[in-house]
Amino acid sequence: MRKIIIAILAAGAFAGSACKKDFLNRYPTTSVSPQLFFKSESDLSMYIFGLLNHSGSGIYLSEQGTDNCATTGNQTIINMMTSTPNSRNMPSAWSWGRLRNINYFLENYQQAKVTDDVKNHYAGLARYYRAMFYMDKIKTYSDVPWYGRTLNPSDTALLYAPRTPRAQVMDSVIADLVFASQNVKESVPSGTPGLWAVKATYARIALYEGTFRKYHPELNLAATANRFLDSARKQALDVMNSGKFTLAAKFSDNFNSLDLSGSKEVILNCPYDVTKKGGSSANNNSTVFGDYEQSPSRDLVQTFLMKDGTRFTDKPNYNQFGFVEEFTDRDPRLGFTIVPPGFVRLPATRPYVQTFSNNFTGYHQLKGYFNFSTDGQVIGSTDVPSIRYAEVLLTYAEAVAEMGTATQTDIDNSIGLLRGRVNMPGLNMAAANGDPDPVLAAQYPAVQGANKGLILEVRRERRVELAMEGYRYDDIMRWYAGKRLQIIPLGMYFPGLGQYDLTGDGVADVILISKNTAIPPDSEKIKNSLGVTLIYYKTGNYAEPGVAIYLENGEAGGRIVTGTTARTFAEPKFYYYPVPFSETSMNPNLKQLFGWD
Repeated sequence: MRKIIIAILAAGAFAGSACKKDFLNRYPTTSVSPQLFFKSESDLSMYIFGLLNHSGSGIYLSEQGTDNCATTGNQTIINMMTSTPNSRNMPSAWSWGRLRNINYFLENYQQAKVTDDVKNHYAGLARYYRAMFYMDKIKTYSDVPWYGRTLNPSDTALLYAPRTPRAQVMDSVIADLVFASQNVKESVPSGTPGLWAVKATYARIALYEGTFRKYHPELNLAATANRFLDSARKQALDVMNSGKFTLAAKFSDNFNSLDLSGSKEVILNCPYDVTKKGGSSANNNSTVFGDYEQSPSRDLVQTFLMKDGTRFTDKPNYNQFGFVEEFTDRDPRLGFTIVPPGFVRLPATRPYVQTFSNNFTGYHQLKGYFNFSTDGQVIGSTDVPSIRYAEVLLTYAEAVAEMGTATQTDIDNSIGLLRGRVNMPGLNMAAANGDPDPVLAAQYPAVQGANKGLILEVRRERRVELAMEGYRYDDIMRWYAGKRLQIIPLGMYFPGLGQYDLTGDGVADVILISKNTAIPPDSEKIKNSLGVTLIYYKTGNYAEPGVAIYLENGEAGGRIVTGTTARTFAEPKFYYYPVPFSETSMNPNLKQLFGWD
Protein backbone atom coordinates (compact mmCIF):
# COMPACT_ATOMS: atom_id res chain seq x y z
CA MET A 1 0.00 0.00 0.00
CA ARG A 2 1.29 3.44 -0.82
CA LYS A 3 1.95 5.02 2.55
CA ILE A 4 2.82 8.65 3.09
CA ILE A 5 4.63 9.08 6.37
CA ILE A 6 4.76 12.27 8.33
CA ALA A 7 8.44 12.92 7.67
CA ILE A 8 7.87 12.82 3.92
CA LEU A 9 4.85 15.09 4.17
CA ALA A 10 6.86 17.52 6.27
CA ALA A 11 9.69 17.60 3.79
CA GLY A 12 7.35 18.04 0.83
CA ALA A 13 3.86 19.43 1.18
CA PHE A 14 4.45 21.05 4.55
CA ALA A 15 7.62 22.75 3.36
CA GLY A 16 5.53 24.55 0.76
CA SER A 17 3.94 26.68 3.46
CA ALA A 18 7.30 27.36 5.07
CA CYS A 19 8.70 28.67 1.77
CA LYS A 20 6.61 31.82 2.22
CA LYS A 21 8.79 32.73 5.17
CA ASP A 22 12.42 33.76 5.32
CA PHE A 23 14.59 30.69 4.69
CA LEU A 24 16.49 30.96 7.98
CA ASN A 25 13.25 31.14 9.97
CA ARG A 26 11.74 27.97 8.53
CA TYR A 27 10.83 25.07 10.77
CA PRO A 28 12.93 21.94 10.25
CA THR A 29 11.60 19.86 7.36
CA THR A 30 11.35 16.82 9.65
CA SER A 31 8.70 18.43 11.85
CA VAL A 32 5.35 20.12 11.37
CA SER A 33 4.94 23.59 12.79
CA PRO A 34 1.56 24.03 14.49
CA GLN A 35 1.78 27.77 13.78
CA LEU A 36 2.10 27.17 10.04
CA PHE A 37 -0.07 24.07 9.72
CA PHE A 38 -3.40 22.81 11.14
CA LYS A 39 -5.27 25.67 9.53
CA SER A 40 -7.78 24.02 7.21
CA GLU A 41 -9.57 20.76 6.51
CA SER A 42 -7.02 20.13 3.78
CA ASP A 43 -4.27 20.26 6.42
CA LEU A 44 -6.12 17.87 8.72
CA SER A 45 -6.88 15.52 5.86
CA MET A 46 -3.29 15.51 4.63
CA TYR A 47 -1.90 14.75 8.07
CA ILE A 48 -4.40 11.94 8.74
CA PHE A 49 -3.78 10.45 5.31
CA GLY A 50 -0.14 10.28 6.32
CA LEU A 51 -1.17 7.94 9.14
CA LEU A 52 -3.02 5.56 6.81
CA ASN A 53 -2.06 2.06 7.83
CA HIS A 54 -4.13 -1.01 7.05
CA SER A 55 -3.58 -4.52 5.75
CA GLY A 56 -2.49 -5.04 2.17
CA SER A 57 -1.25 -8.03 0.20
CA GLY A 58 1.03 -8.99 3.08
CA ILE A 59 -1.96 -10.71 4.70
CA TYR A 60 -1.47 -13.62 2.31
CA LEU A 61 2.04 -14.16 3.64
CA SER A 62 1.43 -13.60 7.33
CA GLU A 63 0.45 -17.02 8.64
CA GLN A 64 3.92 -18.50 8.48
CA GLY A 65 4.76 -20.01 11.84
CA THR A 66 1.14 -20.95 12.59
CA ASP A 67 -0.55 -24.32 12.23
CA ASN A 68 -2.04 -23.17 8.92
CA CYS A 69 1.17 -23.53 6.95
CA ALA A 70 4.70 -24.85 6.93
CA THR A 71 7.50 -22.37 6.35
CA THR A 72 11.23 -22.09 5.88
CA GLY A 73 11.02 -18.38 6.70
CA ASN A 74 12.68 -16.80 9.71
CA GLN A 75 9.73 -16.59 12.10
CA THR A 76 10.10 -15.22 15.62
CA ILE A 77 7.62 -17.64 17.17
CA ILE A 78 9.48 -20.64 15.74
CA ASN A 79 12.80 -19.23 16.90
CA MET A 80 11.34 -18.79 20.38
CA MET A 81 10.24 -22.42 20.52
CA THR A 82 13.51 -23.85 19.22
CA SER A 83 16.04 -21.76 21.14
CA THR A 84 16.59 -20.01 24.48
CA PRO A 85 15.05 -16.57 23.99
CA ASN A 86 15.60 -13.66 26.35
CA SER A 87 15.33 -9.88 26.38
CA ARG A 88 18.78 -9.57 24.80
CA ASN A 89 18.23 -11.73 21.72
CA MET A 90 14.51 -11.25 21.00
CA PRO A 91 13.48 -8.79 18.26
CA SER A 92 12.10 -5.49 19.48
CA ALA A 93 8.69 -3.98 18.75
CA TRP A 94 9.26 -1.29 21.40
CA SER A 95 8.91 1.68 19.03
CA TRP A 96 6.85 4.78 19.70
CA GLY A 97 7.45 7.16 16.79
CA ARG A 98 4.05 6.53 15.22
CA LEU A 99 2.34 7.26 18.54
CA ARG A 100 4.12 10.60 18.74
CA ASN A 101 2.80 11.53 15.29
CA ILE A 102 -0.73 10.63 16.36
CA ASN A 103 -0.57 12.47 19.66
CA TYR A 104 0.96 15.52 17.98
CA PHE A 105 -2.08 15.75 15.73
CA LEU A 106 -4.46 15.41 18.69
CA GLU A 107 -2.71 18.27 20.45
CA ASN A 108 -3.00 20.64 17.50
CA TYR A 109 -6.01 19.81 15.31
CA GLN A 110 -8.33 22.17 17.25
CA GLN A 111 -6.54 25.15 15.67
CA ALA A 112 -8.10 24.44 12.28
CA LYS A 113 -10.76 26.89 11.17
CA VAL A 114 -13.40 24.28 10.43
CA THR A 115 -16.65 23.15 12.01
CA ASP A 116 -16.63 20.93 15.08
CA ASP A 117 -17.98 17.91 13.19
CA VAL A 118 -15.07 18.14 10.75
CA LYS A 119 -12.57 18.46 13.60
CA ASN A 120 -14.11 15.52 15.41
CA HIS A 121 -14.06 13.37 12.29
CA TYR A 122 -10.30 13.73 11.92
CA ALA A 123 -9.73 13.49 15.65
CA GLY A 124 -11.76 10.29 15.57
CA LEU A 125 -9.53 8.87 12.87
CA ALA A 126 -6.43 9.81 14.87
CA ARG A 127 -7.84 8.09 17.95
CA TYR A 128 -8.77 5.08 15.82
CA TYR A 129 -5.14 4.82 14.76
CA ARG A 130 -3.99 5.29 18.34
CA ALA A 131 -6.27 2.47 19.50
CA MET A 132 -4.82 0.16 16.86
CA PHE A 133 -1.29 1.21 17.77
CA TYR A 134 -1.83 0.38 21.41
CA MET A 135 -3.66 -2.84 20.62
CA ASP A 136 -0.58 -4.03 18.77
CA LYS A 137 1.54 -3.17 21.82
CA ILE A 138 -0.90 -4.95 24.14
CA LYS A 139 -0.77 -8.07 21.97
CA THR A 140 3.01 -8.03 22.09
CA TYR A 141 3.82 -6.96 25.66
CA SER A 142 0.53 -6.83 27.63
CA ASP A 143 1.31 -4.04 30.13
CA VAL A 144 2.85 -1.05 28.33
CA PRO A 145 3.31 2.63 29.26
CA TRP A 146 0.36 4.77 28.24
CA TYR A 147 1.40 8.06 26.64
CA GLY A 148 -1.59 10.30 26.01
CA ARG A 149 0.50 13.19 24.73
CA THR A 150 3.80 13.84 22.98
CA LEU A 151 6.87 13.57 25.16
CA ASN A 152 9.73 16.01 25.50
CA PRO A 153 13.22 15.49 26.98
CA SER A 154 12.05 17.28 30.13
CA ASP A 155 9.22 14.78 30.77
CA THR A 156 11.30 12.73 33.18
CA ALA A 157 8.33 11.23 35.01
CA LEU A 158 6.87 9.81 31.81
CA LEU A 159 10.15 8.85 30.19
CA TYR A 160 10.99 6.73 33.23
CA ALA A 161 7.47 5.54 33.93
CA PRO A 162 6.69 1.90 34.66
CA ARG A 163 4.43 -0.24 32.51
CA THR A 164 0.79 0.78 32.73
CA PRO A 165 -1.48 -2.16 33.69
CA ARG A 166 -3.16 -3.80 30.70
CA ALA A 167 -6.65 -3.13 32.07
CA GLN A 168 -5.97 0.60 32.29
CA VAL A 169 -4.47 0.79 28.81
CA MET A 170 -7.40 -1.14 27.34
CA ASP A 171 -9.86 1.25 28.97
CA SER A 172 -8.09 4.05 27.10
CA VAL A 173 -8.11 2.05 23.86
CA ILE A 174 -11.85 1.51 24.16
CA ALA A 175 -12.37 5.21 24.98
CA ASP A 176 -10.57 6.08 21.74
CA LEU A 177 -12.72 3.62 19.79
CA VAL A 178 -15.92 4.94 21.34
CA PHE A 179 -15.00 8.48 20.33
CA ALA A 180 -14.06 7.34 16.83
CA SER A 181 -17.28 5.34 16.39
CA GLN A 182 -19.32 8.39 17.38
CA ASN A 183 -17.51 10.94 15.21
CA VAL A 184 -15.87 9.39 12.15
CA LYS A 185 -18.00 9.97 9.06
CA GLU A 186 -19.44 7.27 6.87
CA SER A 187 -18.49 8.90 3.58
CA VAL A 188 -14.70 8.87 3.12
CA PRO A 189 -12.29 8.48 0.18
CA SER A 190 -12.05 4.94 -1.16
CA GLY A 191 -9.34 2.90 0.52
CA THR A 192 -9.48 4.89 3.76
CA PRO A 193 -11.32 3.98 6.97
CA GLY A 194 -14.77 5.38 7.60
CA LEU A 195 -17.44 4.77 10.22
CA TRP A 196 -18.01 1.11 9.39
CA ALA A 197 -14.33 0.26 9.28
CA VAL A 198 -14.03 1.87 12.71
CA LYS A 199 -16.90 -0.20 14.08
CA ALA A 200 -15.57 -3.42 12.54
CA THR A 201 -12.16 -2.74 14.06
CA TYR A 202 -13.77 -1.88 17.40
CA ALA A 203 -15.55 -5.25 17.29
CA ARG A 204 -12.30 -7.04 16.36
CA ILE A 205 -10.35 -5.47 19.21
CA ALA A 206 -13.10 -6.05 21.76
CA LEU A 207 -13.41 -9.71 20.72
CA TYR A 208 -9.65 -10.17 21.02
CA GLU A 209 -9.51 -8.69 24.49
CA GLY A 210 -12.65 -10.42 25.71
CA THR A 211 -11.50 -13.88 24.70
CA PHE A 212 -7.94 -13.21 25.82
CA ARG A 213 -9.17 -12.33 29.29
CA LYS A 214 -11.49 -15.32 29.38
CA TYR A 215 -8.86 -17.90 28.50
CA HIS A 216 -5.65 -16.47 30.01
CA PRO A 217 -5.56 -17.24 33.75
CA GLU A 218 -2.26 -15.39 34.26
CA LEU A 219 -4.06 -12.06 33.80
CA ASN A 220 -6.71 -12.60 36.49
CA LEU A 221 -9.13 -10.60 34.32
CA ALA A 222 -11.66 -13.28 33.39
CA ALA A 223 -14.41 -11.57 35.40
CA THR A 224 -14.26 -8.61 33.00
CA ALA A 225 -14.21 -10.64 29.78
CA ASN A 226 -17.93 -10.35 29.02
CA ARG A 227 -17.79 -6.57 29.06
CA PHE A 228 -15.52 -6.69 26.02
CA LEU A 229 -17.39 -9.56 24.39
CA ASP A 230 -20.63 -7.63 24.65
CA SER A 231 -18.97 -4.59 23.07
CA ALA A 232 -17.83 -6.84 20.22
CA ARG A 233 -21.37 -8.11 19.83
CA LYS A 234 -22.89 -4.64 19.80
CA GLN A 235 -20.44 -3.18 17.30
CA ALA A 236 -20.75 -6.17 14.99
CA LEU A 237 -24.53 -5.98 15.23
CA ASP A 238 -24.44 -2.28 14.31
CA VAL A 239 -22.61 -3.18 11.11
CA MET A 240 -25.01 -6.05 10.42
CA ASN A 241 -28.09 -3.90 11.00
CA SER A 242 -26.79 -1.00 8.92
CA GLY A 243 -27.98 -2.61 5.71
CA LYS A 244 -24.80 -1.41 4.02
CA PHE A 245 -23.10 -4.77 3.62
CA THR A 246 -23.76 -8.24 2.33
CA LEU A 247 -21.64 -11.19 1.30
CA ALA A 248 -20.29 -11.25 -2.24
CA ALA A 249 -22.04 -13.72 -4.51
CA LYS A 250 -18.90 -15.83 -4.75
CA PHE A 251 -16.35 -16.40 -2.00
CA SER A 252 -13.54 -16.00 -4.53
CA ASP A 253 -14.83 -12.57 -5.65
CA ASN A 254 -13.05 -11.05 -2.65
CA PHE A 255 -9.61 -12.12 -3.83
CA ASN A 256 -9.44 -11.70 -7.61
CA SER A 257 -10.82 -8.25 -8.32
CA LEU A 258 -9.03 -5.24 -9.76
CA ASP A 259 -11.44 -2.94 -7.93
CA LEU A 260 -13.11 -3.84 -4.65
CA SER A 261 -14.29 -0.30 -3.94
CA GLY A 262 -17.83 -1.20 -4.97
CA SER A 263 -17.98 -4.55 -3.18
CA LYS A 264 -20.81 -4.88 -0.65
CA GLU A 265 -18.67 -7.30 1.38
CA VAL A 266 -15.49 -5.25 1.61
CA ILE A 267 -15.70 -2.74 4.45
CA LEU A 268 -12.15 -1.48 3.98
CA ASN A 269 -10.34 -1.95 0.69
CA CYS A 270 -6.61 -1.77 0.02
CA PRO A 271 -6.37 -0.61 -3.60
CA TYR A 272 -3.39 -1.36 -5.84
CA ASP A 273 -2.51 0.16 -9.18
CA VAL A 274 0.77 -0.61 -10.90
CA THR A 275 0.41 2.42 -13.17
CA LYS A 276 0.53 4.64 -10.09
CA LYS A 277 3.53 2.88 -8.54
CA GLY A 278 1.31 1.09 -6.07
CA GLY A 279 1.47 -2.53 -7.16
CA SER A 280 1.12 -5.64 -5.04
CA SER A 281 4.19 -7.87 -4.80
CA ALA A 282 2.66 -10.87 -3.02
CA ASN A 283 1.62 -12.78 -6.13
CA ASN A 284 4.76 -14.72 -6.94
CA ASN A 285 6.07 -18.27 -7.17
CA SER A 286 8.30 -18.34 -4.11
CA THR A 287 5.70 -17.27 -1.54
CA VAL A 288 1.93 -17.37 -2.11
CA PHE A 289 2.03 -20.12 -4.75
CA GLY A 290 5.24 -21.47 -3.32
CA ASP A 291 6.81 -24.89 -2.97
CA TYR A 292 9.33 -23.84 -0.35
CA GLU A 293 8.94 -20.73 1.82
CA GLN A 294 5.33 -21.37 2.77
CA SER A 295 2.76 -24.05 1.99
CA PRO A 296 -0.61 -24.91 3.58
CA SER A 297 -0.70 -27.64 6.21
CA ARG A 298 -2.58 -30.94 6.10
CA ASP A 299 -4.17 -29.97 9.41
CA LEU A 300 -5.80 -26.95 7.73
CA VAL A 301 -7.04 -29.14 4.87
CA GLN A 302 -8.65 -31.52 7.35
CA THR A 303 -10.43 -28.72 9.22
CA PHE A 304 -12.80 -28.03 6.30
CA LEU A 305 -16.08 -29.92 6.49
CA MET A 306 -17.61 -32.16 3.87
CA LYS A 307 -19.95 -30.41 1.46
CA ASP A 308 -22.95 -31.94 3.24
CA GLY A 309 -21.83 -30.36 6.54
CA THR A 310 -20.48 -33.54 8.15
CA ARG A 311 -17.00 -33.72 9.61
CA PHE A 312 -14.19 -34.86 7.34
CA THR A 313 -12.37 -36.22 10.37
CA ASP A 314 -15.29 -38.57 11.08
CA LYS A 315 -14.60 -40.48 7.87
CA PRO A 316 -12.88 -43.85 8.41
CA ASN A 317 -9.12 -43.71 7.76
CA TYR A 318 -9.28 -40.00 6.85
CA ASN A 319 -5.63 -39.64 7.84
CA GLN A 320 -4.67 -41.94 4.99
CA PHE A 321 -6.54 -40.15 2.23
CA GLY A 322 -4.49 -39.10 -0.77
CA PHE A 323 -4.60 -35.66 -2.37
CA VAL A 324 -7.48 -36.33 -4.77
CA GLU A 325 -9.64 -38.16 -2.25
CA GLU A 326 -9.28 -35.52 0.46
CA PHE A 327 -10.57 -32.81 -1.90
CA THR A 328 -13.62 -34.82 -2.97
CA ASP A 329 -17.02 -33.45 -1.86
CA ARG A 330 -15.56 -30.89 0.51
CA ASP A 331 -16.59 -27.39 1.59
CA PRO A 332 -16.07 -25.41 -1.67
CA ARG A 333 -13.95 -22.87 0.21
CA LEU A 334 -11.20 -25.49 0.43
CA GLY A 335 -10.73 -25.40 -3.34
CA PHE A 336 -10.70 -21.58 -3.32
CA THR A 337 -8.10 -21.44 -0.54
CA ILE A 338 -5.78 -24.29 -1.50
CA VAL A 339 -5.05 -25.42 -5.06
CA PRO A 340 -7.31 -28.43 -5.79
CA PRO A 341 -6.71 -31.37 -8.12
CA GLY A 342 -7.38 -30.37 -11.73
CA PHE A 343 -6.38 -26.74 -11.25
CA VAL A 344 -5.10 -25.11 -14.45
CA ARG A 345 -2.35 -22.64 -13.80
CA LEU A 346 -2.16 -19.98 -16.48
CA PRO A 347 -0.75 -19.78 -19.08
CA ALA A 348 -0.90 -23.61 -19.18
CA THR A 349 -3.93 -25.35 -20.62
CA ARG A 350 -3.47 -28.72 -18.88
CA PRO A 351 -4.06 -29.41 -15.16
CA TYR A 352 -1.20 -28.42 -12.89
CA VAL A 353 0.94 -31.12 -11.25
CA GLN A 354 2.83 -30.27 -8.06
CA THR A 355 6.56 -29.77 -8.18
CA PHE A 356 7.73 -31.26 -4.89
CA SER A 357 10.70 -29.97 -2.93
CA ASN A 358 12.14 -30.34 0.55
CA ASN A 359 10.07 -28.75 3.35
CA PHE A 360 7.05 -28.41 1.02
CA THR A 361 3.77 -29.92 2.22
CA GLY A 362 2.58 -30.65 -1.30
CA TYR A 363 -0.28 -28.15 -1.03
CA HIS A 364 -0.20 -24.80 -2.81
CA GLN A 365 -1.95 -21.70 -1.49
CA LEU A 366 -4.54 -20.35 -3.91
CA LYS A 367 -6.03 -17.50 -1.88
CA GLY A 368 -3.98 -14.45 -2.76
CA TYR A 369 -2.61 -16.04 -5.93
CA PHE A 370 -4.15 -14.17 -8.85
CA ASN A 371 -4.58 -16.80 -11.56
CA PHE A 372 -7.06 -14.89 -13.74
CA SER A 373 -4.39 -13.24 -15.89
CA THR A 374 -0.78 -13.53 -17.01
CA ASP A 375 -0.42 -9.75 -17.38
CA GLY A 376 1.89 -8.55 -14.63
CA GLN A 377 0.28 -5.13 -14.60
CA VAL A 378 -3.16 -6.65 -14.07
CA ILE A 379 -1.92 -9.04 -11.41
CA GLY A 380 -0.08 -6.32 -9.52
CA SER A 381 -3.17 -4.10 -9.56
CA THR A 382 -5.45 -6.59 -7.80
CA ASP A 383 -7.10 -5.10 -4.70
CA VAL A 384 -6.95 -6.70 -1.25
CA PRO A 385 -9.87 -6.77 1.22
CA SER A 386 -8.47 -5.37 4.48
CA ILE A 387 -11.75 -5.82 6.36
CA ARG A 388 -14.51 -8.12 5.11
CA TYR A 389 -18.10 -8.29 6.27
CA ALA A 390 -17.49 -12.03 6.72
CA GLU A 391 -15.21 -11.21 9.64
CA VAL A 392 -17.93 -9.12 11.27
CA LEU A 393 -20.35 -12.05 11.05
CA LEU A 394 -17.76 -14.32 12.62
CA THR A 395 -17.08 -11.79 15.38
CA TYR A 396 -20.77 -11.62 16.21
CA ALA A 397 -21.14 -15.41 16.27
CA GLU A 398 -18.09 -15.88 18.47
CA ALA A 399 -19.03 -13.13 20.91
CA VAL A 400 -22.51 -14.54 21.59
CA ALA A 401 -21.19 -18.09 21.71
CA GLU A 402 -18.51 -17.18 24.26
CA MET A 403 -20.99 -15.24 26.42
CA GLY A 404 -23.43 -18.16 26.34
CA THR A 405 -26.24 -16.01 24.94
CA ALA A 406 -26.30 -17.36 21.37
CA THR A 407 -29.61 -18.38 19.83
CA GLN A 408 -30.14 -20.41 16.69
CA THR A 409 -31.27 -17.21 15.01
CA ASP A 410 -27.92 -15.57 15.89
CA ILE A 411 -26.07 -18.46 14.30
CA ASP A 412 -28.32 -18.54 11.23
CA ASN A 413 -27.73 -14.82 10.69
CA SER A 414 -23.96 -15.19 10.86
CA ILE A 415 -22.46 -18.64 10.30
CA GLY A 416 -25.53 -19.64 8.31
CA LEU A 417 -24.89 -16.86 5.79
CA LEU A 418 -21.26 -17.85 5.32
CA ARG A 419 -22.10 -21.49 4.73
CA GLY A 420 -25.11 -20.62 2.61
CA ARG A 421 -22.96 -18.65 0.21
CA VAL A 422 -21.15 -21.89 -0.72
CA ASN A 423 -24.36 -23.96 -0.65
CA MET A 424 -23.58 -25.78 2.56
CA PRO A 425 -25.98 -26.61 5.41
CA GLY A 426 -26.05 -24.20 8.33
CA LEU A 427 -24.69 -24.82 11.82
CA ASN A 428 -27.16 -26.41 14.24
CA MET A 429 -26.43 -25.30 17.81
CA ALA A 430 -28.08 -28.23 19.54
CA ALA A 431 -26.31 -30.75 17.34
CA ALA A 432 -22.93 -29.07 17.85
CA ASN A 433 -23.30 -28.95 21.64
CA GLY A 434 -24.68 -32.47 21.75
CA ASP A 435 -21.70 -33.91 19.88
CA PRO A 436 -18.58 -31.72 20.15
CA ASP A 437 -15.95 -32.56 17.56
CA PRO A 438 -13.28 -34.62 19.37
CA VAL A 439 -10.54 -33.42 17.01
CA LEU A 440 -11.33 -29.76 17.69
CA ALA A 441 -11.76 -30.47 21.41
CA ALA A 442 -8.21 -31.85 21.50
CA GLN A 443 -6.92 -28.78 19.68
CA TYR A 444 -8.60 -26.35 22.11
CA PRO A 445 -8.64 -28.02 25.55
CA ALA A 446 -9.42 -24.72 27.31
CA VAL A 447 -12.94 -24.74 25.83
CA GLN A 448 -15.35 -26.30 28.33
CA GLY A 449 -18.98 -26.08 29.40
CA ALA A 450 -22.42 -26.59 27.89
CA ASN A 451 -21.59 -24.39 24.88
CA LYS A 452 -18.37 -26.23 24.05
CA GLY A 453 -19.53 -27.74 20.76
CA LEU A 454 -20.82 -24.43 19.43
CA ILE A 455 -17.65 -22.55 20.33
CA LEU A 456 -15.53 -25.19 18.63
CA GLU A 457 -17.60 -25.02 15.46
CA VAL A 458 -17.44 -21.23 15.40
CA ARG A 459 -13.67 -21.51 15.64
CA ARG A 460 -13.66 -23.98 12.76
CA GLU A 461 -15.73 -21.57 10.69
CA ARG A 462 -13.41 -18.69 11.46
CA ARG A 463 -10.36 -20.73 10.51
CA VAL A 464 -11.69 -21.92 7.15
CA GLU A 465 -13.35 -18.63 6.11
CA LEU A 466 -10.36 -16.46 6.98
CA ALA A 467 -7.53 -18.90 6.25
CA MET A 468 -4.39 -17.26 4.88
CA GLU A 469 -5.69 -13.74 5.55
CA GLY A 470 -3.50 -13.08 8.57
CA TYR A 471 -5.83 -13.87 11.47
CA ARG A 472 -4.60 -17.27 12.64
CA TYR A 473 -1.69 -16.23 14.89
CA ASP A 474 -3.80 -13.74 16.85
CA ASP A 475 -6.57 -16.32 17.20
CA ILE A 476 -4.20 -18.92 18.63
CA MET A 477 -2.80 -16.37 21.05
CA ARG A 478 -6.13 -15.14 22.36
CA TRP A 479 -7.56 -18.65 22.73
CA TYR A 480 -4.63 -19.80 24.89
CA ALA A 481 -3.85 -22.40 22.23
CA GLY A 482 -0.12 -21.81 21.90
CA LYS A 483 0.62 -25.52 22.21
CA ARG A 484 -0.80 -25.81 18.68
CA LEU A 485 2.38 -24.15 17.45
CA GLN A 486 4.55 -26.95 18.82
CA ILE A 487 3.18 -29.27 16.15
CA ILE A 488 5.35 -29.17 13.03
CA PRO A 489 3.02 -28.93 10.00
CA LEU A 490 2.75 -32.06 7.89
CA GLY A 491 1.80 -32.49 4.26
CA MET A 492 0.20 -34.89 1.80
CA TYR A 493 -0.13 -38.60 2.49
CA PHE A 494 1.45 -41.27 0.28
CA PRO A 495 1.15 -44.93 1.33
CA GLY A 496 4.57 -45.74 -0.13
CA LEU A 497 6.49 -45.93 -3.38
CA GLY A 498 4.58 -46.06 -6.66
CA GLN A 499 2.57 -44.03 -9.16
CA TYR A 500 0.04 -41.37 -8.09
CA ASP A 501 -2.67 -39.26 -9.71
CA LEU A 502 -2.57 -35.64 -8.55
CA THR A 503 -4.98 -34.07 -11.03
CA GLY A 504 -8.09 -36.15 -10.36
CA ASP A 505 -8.43 -37.70 -13.82
CA GLY A 506 -7.51 -41.19 -12.66
CA VAL A 507 -4.23 -41.14 -14.58
CA ALA A 508 -0.87 -41.20 -12.79
CA ASP A 509 1.19 -38.00 -12.87
CA VAL A 510 4.14 -38.70 -10.56
CA ILE A 511 6.11 -41.72 -9.44
CA LEU A 512 7.85 -42.08 -6.09
CA ILE A 513 10.96 -44.22 -6.23
CA SER A 514 13.49 -45.47 -3.68
CA LYS A 515 16.31 -43.17 -2.73
CA ASN A 516 18.62 -45.94 -3.84
CA THR A 517 17.14 -46.07 -7.35
CA ALA A 518 18.55 -43.89 -10.08
CA ILE A 519 16.14 -41.65 -11.94
CA PRO A 520 16.23 -42.93 -15.54
CA PRO A 521 17.00 -40.73 -18.53
CA ASP A 522 14.00 -39.12 -20.21
CA SER A 523 13.97 -41.69 -22.99
CA GLU A 524 13.44 -44.48 -20.46
CA LYS A 525 10.89 -42.81 -18.15
CA ILE A 526 7.38 -44.21 -17.90
CA LYS A 527 4.61 -42.47 -19.80
CA ASN A 528 1.01 -42.50 -18.58
CA SER A 529 -2.01 -43.42 -20.71
CA LEU A 530 -2.19 -39.84 -21.98
CA GLY A 531 1.33 -40.09 -23.31
CA VAL A 532 2.71 -37.74 -20.66
CA THR A 533 5.99 -38.65 -18.97
CA LEU A 534 5.69 -39.24 -15.23
CA ILE A 535 7.60 -36.96 -12.88
CA TYR A 536 10.08 -38.92 -10.74
CA TYR A 537 10.85 -38.22 -7.09
CA LYS A 538 13.26 -39.98 -4.80
CA THR A 539 11.57 -40.74 -1.51
CA GLY A 540 12.88 -41.42 1.97
CA ASN A 541 13.24 -40.13 5.51
CA TYR A 542 13.66 -36.51 6.52
CA ALA A 543 16.93 -34.90 5.42
CA GLU A 544 18.29 -38.01 3.74
CA PRO A 545 20.72 -36.99 0.97
CA GLY A 546 19.26 -36.88 -2.50
CA VAL A 547 15.67 -37.28 -1.31
CA ALA A 548 13.01 -34.86 -2.66
CA ILE A 549 9.96 -36.12 -0.71
CA TYR A 550 10.37 -36.79 3.01
CA LEU A 551 7.75 -39.18 4.42
CA GLU A 552 7.09 -40.11 8.05
CA ASN A 553 8.09 -43.72 7.46
CA GLY A 554 10.47 -43.14 4.60
CA GLU A 555 9.89 -45.48 1.69
CA ALA A 556 7.14 -47.20 3.71
CA GLY A 557 4.99 -44.08 3.32
CA GLY A 558 3.16 -41.63 5.52
CA ARG A 559 2.58 -37.89 5.53
CA ILE A 560 5.15 -35.48 4.14
CA VAL A 561 7.49 -34.22 6.88
CA THR A 562 8.55 -30.56 6.76
CA GLY A 563 10.85 -30.48 9.78
CA THR A 564 11.99 -32.38 12.86
CA THR A 565 13.46 -29.78 15.22
CA ALA A 566 11.49 -30.03 18.46
CA ARG A 567 9.40 -27.01 19.43
CA THR A 568 8.42 -26.04 22.97
CA PHE A 569 5.80 -23.38 23.66
CA ALA A 570 6.22 -22.15 27.24
CA GLU A 571 2.93 -21.00 28.78
CA PRO A 572 2.15 -18.26 29.55
CA LYS A 573 5.57 -16.82 28.73
CA PHE A 574 5.50 -17.17 24.97
CA TYR A 575 2.19 -15.37 24.57
CA TYR A 576 4.23 -12.20 25.05
CA TYR A 577 7.57 -10.62 24.18
CA PRO A 578 10.02 -9.34 26.76
CA VAL A 579 10.76 -5.64 26.96
CA PRO A 580 14.12 -5.23 25.16
CA PHE A 581 17.10 -5.32 27.52
CA SER A 582 18.28 -1.95 26.21
CA GLU A 583 15.02 -0.38 27.41
CA THR A 584 15.04 -1.91 30.89
CA SER A 585 18.67 -0.83 31.23
CA MET A 586 17.76 2.78 30.54
CA ASN A 587 14.55 2.64 32.55
CA PRO A 588 14.77 0.22 35.51
CA ASN A 589 11.08 0.89 36.26
CA LEU A 590 10.19 -1.30 33.26
CA LYS A 591 9.90 -4.73 34.86
CA GLN A 592 9.76 -7.98 32.91
CA LEU A 593 6.59 -10.09 33.14
CA PHE A 594 5.62 -13.75 32.80
CA GLY A 595 9.06 -15.21 33.47
CA TRP A 596 11.07 -13.20 30.92
CA ASP A 597 14.54 -12.00 31.80
